Amino acid sequence: MRVMQVLPALDAGGVETGTLEIGRALVAAGHESLVVSAGGRMVAQLEAEGSRHLALDIGRKSPVTLLKVRAMRRLLRRYSPDILHLRSRLPAWIAWWAWQGLPPAERPRLVTTVHGSYSVSRYSAIMTRGERVIAVSEHIRDYILQNYPDVEPERISVIHRGVDPDQYFPGYQPTAEWLKQWEAQYPQTRGRELLLMPGRLTRWKGQLDFLQVLARLRQQDDRLMGVLVGEAHPRKQHFREELEAEIDRLGLREQVVLTGHRSDLRQILSQARLVFVLSRQPEAFGRTALEALALGKPVVGYDHGGTGEILQAMYPQGRVLPGSVDAVVARVQSLLQQPGEVGPVAFTLSAMTEATLCLYQELYRDSSTSGR
Repeated sequence: MRVMQVLPALDAGGVETGTLEIGRALVAAGHESLVVSAGGRMVAQLEAEGSRHLALDIGRKSPVTLLKVRAMRRLLRRYSPDILHLRSRLPAWIAWWAWQGLPPAERPRLVTTVHGSYSVSRYSAIMTRGERVIAVSEHIRDYILQNYPDVEPERISVIHRGVDPDQYFPGYQPTAEWLKQWEAQYPQTRGRELLLMPGRLTRWKGQLDFLQVLARLRQQDDRLMGVLVGEAHPRKQHFREELEAEIDRLGLREQVVLTGHRSDLRQILSQARLVFVLSRQPEAFGRTALEALALGKPVVGYDHGGTGEILQAMYPQGRVLPGSVDAVVARVQSLLQQPGEVGPVAFTLSAMTEATLCLYQELYRDSSTSGR
């Protein structure tokens, strides 16, 4: 098969990581993997793993982007993919219009993945137009059925994201060289108990709640150190400034580290005493919660969305009432004393890639037998 995945860019994030994972699996299985995006820091890895990157900026919210439909249609005609997999709303619209403009016999089979609980609108509905629609969690399946009643349930396939147990396992430790570099860069973390919150710096991810929790806990144990891993979008630097101001207001300057973007999250997670997922809106899946738990690290998270599903499956004692800082503080105090055991990995990378490739192959075989 020749599979073309389409997304805005390849910088960082769960959608981007999943794209690389599927590309890697396609190549390993002897198929051809094409990815259309504006580019980014992950392109080198994508290409090193055998996929081909086709640069086309169809994720920028600008009227100029609408002019890219013809360019997208040219890519479809030139490469003739068997499967077209759309992963983000604006690129999905551009690719869908391009797809619609082809004669039916030339159209690849269409797959969409709903990666989030998007605002319910005609604009977001594009992600439900796939001949097959992938939901990344049961939460997302419910979201689709509740908000887009025209989508037949049989078109939806729940395929949870997953981790590789060979890479994420209890007892994993980074190299001595990595530890040396980490402590040289962040000497204030040496000998401290790290409370880690990974995620893009944006209001809905809950970093302000995390700071409130840390301020409360500091009164009982000054060995605790908060680590915020992630960067703000260039257009949302004001939120990082707001976080900095809140850190100063709470007197946490000596208790909080903001690392910005890091490509070594696995190593950082391995050094945490507790990991937090406090998203104010339900996560579609919650990859970082799964990665931390796979490393054997206790996770405290708001009990909704994909995070709630992961915690229920692997570490139910980490679930707390969404939005309740009091509940988080009380649970952390308990888990610092008795963390309990993290269960076995419930969602694996191999299961995710196998299910996705099987879905592709179903459509591919159907095309071959129907003469499409």
